[in-house]
Amino acid sequence: MAELDTPDLRTTYLGLALKNPLVPSSTPLSRSLDPVLHLEDAGAAAIVMHSLFEEDVINDERMLDRFLIHPDTFGEAAGHLPADAGYQSKLDTYLEQIECLKARLSIPVIASLNGSSLSGWVELGREMEAAGADALELNAWYMASDPALTGTALEERYLALLRELTAVVKIPVTMKLSPFFSALPNFVARIEAAGGAGVSLFNRFFQPDIDLDTLSVVDRVQLSSPADGLLTMRWIALLHGHTSLSLAATGGVHGAEGALKMLLAGADVVHMASALLKNGPQALTETLAGMTRWMHEREYESVAQLKGSMSQRRLADPSAFARAAYLNAIDSFSPPPGVRY
Repeated sequence: MAELDTPDLRTTYLGLALKNPLVPSSTPLSRSLDPVLHLEDAGAAAIVMHSLFEEDVINDERMLDRFLIHPDTFGEAAGHLPADAGYQSKLDTYLEQIECLKARLSIPVIASLNGSSLSGWVELGREMEAAGADALELNAWYMASDPALTGTALEERYLALLRELTAVVKIPVTMKLSPFFSALPNFVARIEAAGGAGVSLFNRFFQPDIDLDTLSVVDRVQLSSPADGLLTMRWIALLHGHTSLSLAATGGVHGAEGALKMLLAGADVVHMASALLKNGPQALTETLAGMTRWMHEREYESVAQLKGSMSQRRLADPSAFARAAYLNAIDSFSPPPGVRY
C-alpha cells in the first residue's frame, strides 16, 4: 500500500480558518508575550486570552473615582496620589496586550470577558474589537444561590448580555458554558438565535474547600484530569449536527487521545489548559504529533473526515450517548480482585 500523505489538520472555528484544532484556552500564560510566542511555535492554532473580570473593571472604576476624580484627602497625602495621565487600569493593560499579541502573532487572538451583568460589557466588547481581537469568548457565570431565581430567568440573563454584545460588535462571539443548565440543547439553540457564533463546553470552576486545621474556607487551584473530559465529549456528541454553532471542547484534554475523542464526537476545536500549565508548550507539540500518527495509521486524510464521525447522529446505536450508557456502565461493573461485599 502506498504511503499516505500527512493528514490535513485544518479546521474552522467561529468562521476563522485554523491550521489545526488545538487552541490554548484562557490561562495566565497569555498575560505576557513570551509564553504565547512559545505556544505558537509549539503549534497553537489560535490563543484565547486570560479573562478580563467584571469585578476588576468595577474596582478600577471605584479607584478612579476615589483617587483621581473625587480625592477625599488632605494636604501632604494628596501629593502621593497617582497622576491621572499615568494611571494604568486593568482594562488599559488588557487592551494593550491584545494589540501586542496581534502585532507579534500570526494566529488569531480571542479575547475573553468574564462577568454576568449588562453593565459596561457592551463598551468593553467594542474596545476589545477595536484593539484587534479576532473574536470574543463570553465567559458568563452567575452563582445562582438565590432560591427565587428560576432557571429560565438565569438563561435570559446570559442571553440578554449576548444580544447586547452581538448588536455592537462585528467579530464573532462565543459563550463558554457551565455544565449546570437543565436543558442544554434548548439553551444552545437560544444562543444561536441570539446571535452567538459558538459555544465552549465546559467551564471548570475552582471550588472552595474547608481547611480542617484552621476551620477556614480556602481557595485552591485544581487542574483537570482526563476523566473530566468525558462529560464534555458526551455533550459535544449530542449537540453535533443539531446546531450550526462552532463547538469547542474544553476541560480534561491532556494529549492526543483526549483531543481525538473530542474531534470524533464533533468538536471543531479542542482547548487545552491544565496540560500546558503542567508540562509547558511541548504538550501541544506532542499532542499534534500523536494525532497525526493516529490519523496516518488509520488512513484518515483530514480532521474534516473524522470530525463528528462518532457523534450521536452518526452512530448505529444512538443510545450509546443516552440513558442506556448509564445502565450499561452500572451492569458491567465488577469488584476488584480480593474485594468482597
